[in-house]
This record gives sequence, structure tokens and C-alpha cells, in this order.
Amino acid sequence: MSTGAGASGPHVVIAELEPRPERLEAFVALARAFASECLAREPGCRQFQVVRLDATPPRVLFFEAYDDGAAFAAHGGSDHLRRFQAAFRDLVVGERPLRQGTLAPPGA
Repeated sequence: MSTGAGASGPHVVIAELEPRPERLEAFVALARAFASECLAREPGCRQFQVVRLDATPPRVLFFEAYDDGAAFAAHGGSDHLRRFQAAFRDLVVGERPLRQGTLAPPGA
């Protein structure tokens, strides 16, 4: 698993969560607010997309891109991440392990 160290492109993180069906809208709203906060407060956060997957049961994917592994590590230690994690616990039934890598440059 890449941490971005020595990589030439942005560090990409994909998270996937399974919200409770009856709490899907609340979870998506919370996730969108969190994504906006990350983009506003973290200089190394280049992109943070919240994607509602066409799946049953419902799933929500986060596509995140950071300058490098250090920027992602800073994200991991942030107070707003801890607040988000505490807030979503009652809204989800499951969470897949994080997937990480390096964004390949165009034409690669």
C-alpha cells in the first residue's frame, strides 16, 4: 500500500461506507459538510468527492486526493476528522478498509 512517499502524483484515498438505509440522507449531508471542511481547512487536500453508489444496500464512496502522504497524515490527525467519525457512527452499519494509491498522470 502506497503512502505517497516518493510518489510522483497526488496521494489518493478511497473510503467506502454503508449507511443505514433510513439514515442515508443524513449521512450524505454530514459527509458533504465534512468534505467541504476538509477542502477549506487542509491546504494539502486537493479533492474530496462524496459519491452515492448505485448499490443495494446503499453505499457511499469518498474519493480524496492529497498533495502527498504527509498531507493525508495531517488529515488523519485532524480534529474535524475525529468529530466526523464520532458523528457518523450511528448512521452507518459498515465500513470497508481504506484503499490508497498514487494518481497516475494523464497519458501514463
